[in-house]
Amino acid sequence: MTEAVETLKTWVQESKAIAFFGGAGVSTESGIPDFRSTGGLYHQEWKYPPETILSHTFYKSNPEEFFRFYRAKMLAPEARPNAAHKKLAEWEAAGKLTAVVTQNIDGLHQAAGSKHVCELHGSVHRNYCERCGKFYGLDFILNGTGVPRCTCGGIVKPDVVLYEEGLDQSVMNDAVDSIARADLLIIGGTSLNVWPAAGLINYFRGKRLALINKSAVARDLSAGLVITDPIGEVMAGL
Repeated sequence: MTEAVETLKTWVQESKAIAFFGGAGVSTESGIPDFRSTGGLYHQEWKYPPETILSHTFYKSNPEEFFRFYRAKMLAPEARPNAAHKKLAEWEAAGKLTAVVTQNIDGLHQAAGSKHVCELHGSVHRNYCERCGKFYGLDFILNGTGVPRCTCGGIVKPDVVLYEEGLDQSVMNDAVDSIARADLLIIGGTSLNVWPAAGLINYFRGKRLALINKSAVARDLSAGLVITDPIGEVMAGL
């Protein structure tokens, strides 16, 4: 175990209020493709750029193509929580971790047992009819074809934040509060390229900041610890 990981282990032991801010890199070890890393979704060929397909405008104007891409590239029902997800849930159960703030939409933190999860970009497990509001689970989308329709005839939209859409303000407020109250903030599996989510770390007022990411991040965080190893491996060692 590296010296940095040993230090992080000590920090965790001494902390009373850990907040975790995570991105796509947390889920790659569960087999879910990263959006922007080499070989990720944004480096694969498709008729339209993924940024275009995952926009509100495209969803409204070309729902057939949107849902074809969504089912093929955004859903991974076979994925299971990895060591990072499990360790975070373990810390929460022990009363050390107060919140997971995630940019991921896969629900793996909850599957691992985490209770307080701020899902900044929504979840594939929640889908609602745009006409009547009826709820539908993931299986309804997975097992269907074409544009999913409610019993009332309305389109069933995934509760995920598309480009051009705003983040849920109540979720943002919860995330801000959780990060602001933390004495240790661990940032993992994110290059901090996605705004406004990346800006949430500016609310951290604690003294200990750790960054776990395989590649360089978009900002100089002046983190006390920087670990450039796969987050699942690092967390398993804690």
